Amino acid sequence: MQEEVNQKTIALCTRCAKMTADVLKGLMRKYLSDREKHKQEVKHKKAEKAAQEKAEKNAPVRGKQTLKKLMDQGSQLTNIEVTDNNIKSFDKVARKYGIDYSLRKDKSVEPPKYMVFFKAKDVDVMTKAFQEYSGVVLNKNKRVSIRKRLSLAKEKAAKQREREKTKQKDRGQSL
Repeated sequence: MQEEVNQKTIALCTRCAKMTADVLKGLMRKYLSDREKHKQEVKHKKAEKAAQEKAEKNAPVRGKQTLKKLMDQGSQLTNIEVTDNNIKSFDKVARKYGIDYSLRKDKSVEPPKYMVFFKAKDVDVMTKAFQEYSGVVLNKNKRVSIRKRLSLAKEKAAKQREREKTKQKDRGQSL
């Protein structure tokens, strides 16, 4: 029983009038050639996958990245100083414009300042992105918070529900 499990078997099906050694030999050759094709396809797919992974690894990084990766791309860098702590909203604008940049936090100054490093060739795009970013920040500061708006709406609703309760001392006597 153990020996049967360990042995590998294959099943070949064919239609023929009479099974001869030549027919069986042809079937076996066909099976072996198909198996070789399958091995070649698997090997080819592995090679393609490895080449694709290598290409992805060597592709330049886009968006936010480390300063070292930005320097490795070989272009001249310029920087802009930002004091705002809400740098996450800038990330959204920078991705929209396709800017490669790096952030550095200067902890020596109180409050901490952020240095945004980017490629020198992206200066025009960067200024446009900063204009949009500053507009977003200003609009965010102008908006009333949702909690304040909700509390105002509650107060308004409470005032509308109040009824004027006045006692009338008039007992129906009129002169």
